Amino acid sequence: MPSETSDKRTAGWREWVALPDLGVDAIKVKLDTGARTSALHAFDVETFRRRGNEHVRFSVHPLQRDDATRVACEARVVDRRWVTNPGGRREQRLIIETALVLGGESWPIELCLTDRDEMGMRMLLGRTAMRDRLTVDPARSFVLGKRRRKKRVLKAAE
Repeated sequence: MPSETSDKRTAGWREWVALPDLGVDAIKVKLDTGARTSALHAFDVETFRRRGNEHVRFSVHPLQRDDATRVACEARVVDRRWVTNPGGRREQRLIIETALVLGGESWPIELCLTDRDEMGMRMLLGRTAMRDRLTVDPARSFVLGKRRRKKRVLKAAE
């Protein structure tokens, strides 16, 4: 009899992912089975309407301890939801849907936008986004791939 996890990939407690719809090539994410909702550190958050739908513009610092690297993002708001923060306080957060790429696979996830500046990781992947896809090995990191750094191309003097 096959186990329930036979079709799931094993991931470490932290991994590198991409959010291509948002223009984020690489961001380190903590896989947190204790959190239902995934969260992304966002700042300069501004909502607006386009064709009758609520959208949001925001910025992301995708790399830890690097406030110079900044990605401007835009997405449609799919919900406003009450979420309990790590301190136990309930906050209403904007929810967007975007594609997540992890270990060569891509699937849509919901992300709440919040201030995670004081947290260790700029993004948290909750159990709803992992359901039926991933099993987490808490003793391992970066099982599904390392961050690929873009190579700098130096042009020869002409």
